[in-house]
Amino acid sequence: MSELPTLVKDLALILIVAGVVTLVFKRLKQPLVLGYIVAGFLVSTNMPYTMSVIDKGNVQMWADIGVIFLLFSLGLDFSFKKILKMGAGPTIAATTIIFFMMTLGICVGNAFRWDDMDCLFLGGMLAMSSTTIIYKAFDDMGLRQQHFAGMVMSVLILEDILAIVMMVMLSAIASGNSPDGSQLIGSILKIGFFLILWFVVGIFLIPQFFRSVRKFINNETLLIMSLGLCCLMAVLSSAADFSAAFGAFVMGSILAETVEADKIIKLVEPVKNLFGAIFFVSVGMLVDPHILVHYAIPILCITIAILLGQSLFGSLGYLLSGQTLRNAMRCGFSMAQIGEFAFIIASLGLSLGVISDFLYPVVVAVSVITTFLTPYMIRAAEPSYKLIEKRLSEKWIRRMNHLWRNNEHHVGSQQSKTKDNWHHLLVSMTINTVIYSILSIAVIILMFTFALPLLREMLPGWNLHWYANAICGVLTVILISPFLRAIVVKKNRSMEFRALWTNRLNRLPLLFTIFVRIVLAAAFVFYIVNYLSRFTNALIAAIALVAVALMVLSRQLKHRSIKLERMFIQNLRSRDTMAQVSGRKRPLYEGHLLDRDIHISEFEIPEDSLWGGQRLDQLRIGSRFGVHVSSILRGKRRINIPGGDTQLFPGDVIQVIGDDKQLTAMGTSLKNEQYMDDPLEKKPETRLRQLILTSDSPFVGKTLRDSGIRDRYNCMVVGIEKGQESLTLIDPSHQFMAGDIIWVVGEEEALEKITS
Repeated sequence: MSELPTLVKDLALILIVAGVVTLVFKRLKQPLVLGYIVAGFLVSTNMPYTMSVIDKGNVQMWADIGVIFLLFSLGLDFSFKKILKMGAGPTIAATTIIFFMMTLGICVGNAFRWDDMDCLFLGGMLAMSSTTIIYKAFDDMGLRQQHFAGMVMSVLILEDILAIVMMVMLSAIASGNSPDGSQLIGSILKIGFFLILWFVVGIFLIPQFFRSVRKFINNETLLIMSLGLCCLMAVLSSAADFSAAFGAFVMGSILAETVEADKIIKLVEPVKNLFGAIFFVSVGMLVDPHILVHYAIPILCITIAILLGQSLFGSLGYLLSGQTLRNAMRCGFSMAQIGEFAFIIASLGLSLGVISDFLYPVVVAVSVITTFLTPYMIRAAEPSYKLIEKRLSEKWIRRMNHLWRNNEHHVGSQQSKTKDNWHHLLVSMTINTVIYSILSIAVIILMFTFALPLLREMLPGWNLHWYANAICGVLTVILISPFLRAIVVKKNRSMEFRALWTNRLNRLPLLFTIFVRIVLAAAFVFYIVNYLSRFTNALIAAIALVAVALMVLSRQLKHRSIKLERMFIQNLRSRDTMAQVSGRKRPLYEGHLLDRDIHISEFEIPEDSLWGGQRLDQLRIGSRFGVHVSSILRGKRRINIPGGDTQLFPGDVIQVIGDDKQLTAMGTSLKNEQYMDDPLEKKPETRLRQLILTSDSPFVGKTLRDSGIRDRYNCMVVGIEKGQESLTLIDPSHQFMAGDIIWVVGEEEALEKITS
């Protein structure tokens, strides 16, 4: 038998040790991430008393795949529409926290006189709290249904998105000689260009593809296609000088808008767990006890900086976002740790060779310490608030509670409406122009990079060379013509435009917006013609203006442009449409409840819950917890305003309205009220037994209905034997006779009674 590859041996060691250690951590109610890190330390060469991994290169390769799938799963949970619906609050909180924590990390690194790149990457690591650890802590402490927990999770989603952008920027900075301002701006513009391009093209093509092959898709093919698209975008991202993880995240966010998103999330979960475990094990393998001892003081200082920094700047960020001081402190104290993204950023720095070797184990040690302290920091928020409340006057508390909250100032209604119309119109025009310009640029780059060389090769020679240029130019203009027409015409017939046009003072600025967009569209045609010909600038400008005029006047192009846009909007809203059809869309009044300190939470009835099969009036949910059950989601059905006689079944998702205290009490009760049977306890087993009726049998002369076999003995007659190989079904009115051979199913004890 041939020797097993070292990869299989290493994988067996990693998974066995990780499984055992995580069982221990599960028993201790600690996050599994820490268990994986400890397992990595145990199988590393830094632990001389245990078996060690043979080939670190193979493990690192699997760990890199783990990062890709982790961020792919993060993208599946992310939606651009979710961010837009959050409003400005989470954005203000996330940007404030990241800015101050990154600055704090750089200052701490400079205090120890570390290299500039070490300080920069340390700042990036300290700016990112751990979504996994915080979610686990909220779940264990029964806080997940409280309103402040939802606010924390919203900010964590934004932090994860900004962490992706930060990774791309750090890569760009690390590849240059100095992180100057122009390089940062260039990196941001490049990220924005490719992000918008990939998202728009992906939303247009991928849902169309799934829709066309939906009847051929099962779970296996859906998983393979999803992972294939993930890896394809990772390759494209690497080709564009971004990280593969960035591409995986983008593909995840694209698939998150499809109808199949929920199914993909469930299918990808085991794959993410496997490779994610290997990644965190690889993190633990880099922990060197000698480095930890040598850098004990920096580890302690960084830990203190995170605890104090997140408590202070985190609370400040949430306070500026409009939260009350109490909620702001509960949110800020909850984020006082670092986790998975700190490891990913550290891995990026090591792979680029721009950070020192000591920084990785230092950050891991800090993460372990802050993770253990997370529950205590969450509990410390309330006493800290009460201490501040005693020290500050009621006037200052009231001011901070209303900080950055919008006060209504009644100016002239017509003036306010005009201002709003201008704001909405300019924002819509800008977004429309940017998206269609990016699509036009992408088409031009593709045509000039691939189509033009191919045409020149097919039409060699000096004279034919110009024919190739002309054909390429015409094709390029035709392909981008729907986009250029949309740039010029879109929003010119909108409600805001027409409302503003009624005022003569607005007409000149409105005409100017049209003029600017015409010039921009003509500039694209001008560039194409100028690149492929030697005409004079005046002639090229005339050709560009004529081309744009023909695009605007073309009715065929108008219908084509409208059709493309409607198809994109349909694809973008497909998941929301499906949620509405299946009854899973959140109610529209949810946002108004938050202003009254109550909110909606969802609870799923576990399969072994004592609540299963009970009616709402039997459970007395309203009187016990003070909440209101607004809806029940059962499969594809939605039961709104259920009555007291409505039964609950395992798997039901109930939407409940209440405040933090009420919802927490209900969640705790639902979690505790479950069947606690021992799975190893011997259960009664049903058996099939032949029963020959004798003349003294109590069943002779009675019908099956009157025999009491089912009611008294809890058994069931499955058939009667009449000399045939198969049994004959018995009618309930059949009268038993002596000599009948019947077959009965029942538990052992019941069968003994019926045959005795």
